[in-house]
Parts: sequence; structure tokens; C-alpha cells
Amino acid sequence: MKPEHNARRAIIREWMSLSRDKRQTQDQAAAFVRKAIEKYQFRCSGDRFQRIIAWLLPRIGKP
Repeated sequence: MKPEHNARRAIIREWMSLSRDKRQTQDQAAAFVRKAIEKYQFRCSGDRFQRIIAWLLPRIGKP
């Protein structure tokens, strides 16, 4: 698997492990992404913030 795929899985898993009240808004997601950028290193063309936020957007507010 590509390193980006492994990072994506880990980031989504970590996001979904947060309590539901901590993953309700885009502001919460943005704060999470800023920390994830520091924690997870992977190559990506373009803006890493935008890439990760795109992974999380469908999962904001999900049970």
C-alpha cells in the first residue's frame, strides 16, 4: 500500500475514535487536521491540509 493510503486510514481511524461531540464541526476538523499534519508524514501533491480535510468532511457529525 502507498504511504498516503496508510496515513489516510490512520487519520480517519483516529478521527472516528474521538467522542461524537469532538467531531461535529468543520472547525473541530480543522484543528484536528493541523495536529495530524505534524503527526503523520506522507508525500502528497498539493496542500496536505486540504487533502486531509477532504478525507474527514464526509465523516463530520457521523455517529
